[in-house]
Amino acid sequence: MTAASLGRLLAEGGPLLLDFDGPVCSIFAGYPAPKVAAELVGVLRLRGVEVQPALANETDPLEVLRWTGATGDNDLTRAVEDALCAAERQAAASADPTPYGREVIVAARQAGLPVAVVSNNSASAVAAYLAAHRLAGYVSPVVGRAYAEPARMKPNPDPILQAVRSLGESPSRCVLIGDSLSDIEGAHAAGVRIIGYANRRAKIDSFNAAGADVVITSMREVAQHLLGLGE
Repeated sequence: MTAASLGRLLAEGGPLLLDFDGPVCSIFAGYPAPKVAAELVGVLRLRGVEVQPALANETDPLEVLRWTGATGDNDLTRAVEDALCAAERQAAASADPTPYGREVIVAARQAGLPVAVVSNNSASAVAAYLAAHRLAGYVSPVVGRAYAEPARMKPNPDPILQAVRSLGESPSRCVLIGDSLSDIEGAHAAGVRIIGYANRRAKIDSFNAAGADVVITSMREVAQHLLGLGE
């Protein structure tokens, strides 16, 4: 990645789509994801599900939800979804803001760029965080996880395209900032450009190999370019 390539990408003036957990905040900083995952496994056990060791040791609550959805049991999926939504809303209260995440959002709006959030977390948790951090007025739309339909989470392009349609833009005009391979895969499928936020150095090579248009290691890089656009 060069500063020039990031600058060119942002200077085109299209909407900025942000993944939530990563580019905006660490949602499970105060309510750890492994604890939430264990609680969701507890929901499955209470409903008589025989939990295999791999699932019992899962540390990502979204993966527990994906597993549940794959069973085809709608009632079970809704029970796990409801428990996860409640946990995410609680977690949002103690989420740790990503350095320069706020500055990116504010600078983008000051530069005249629409800003949306596209997240595999629930929209209610995202909205709660944005409101608590006085960012709700800067972000629209907020596209969260489709209720009890985990197959529609990223890398499925559906939530990304939903945001694009809400903004009235073409996919090729939009740029998504995400911190996972599923963000990159979903962006490619949706036809939007993708900035890979490698918040761990180990992600850099995999993001480049996956075809991210630009890879950054700090949201500060984006904020600096956006501040230049707003001058």
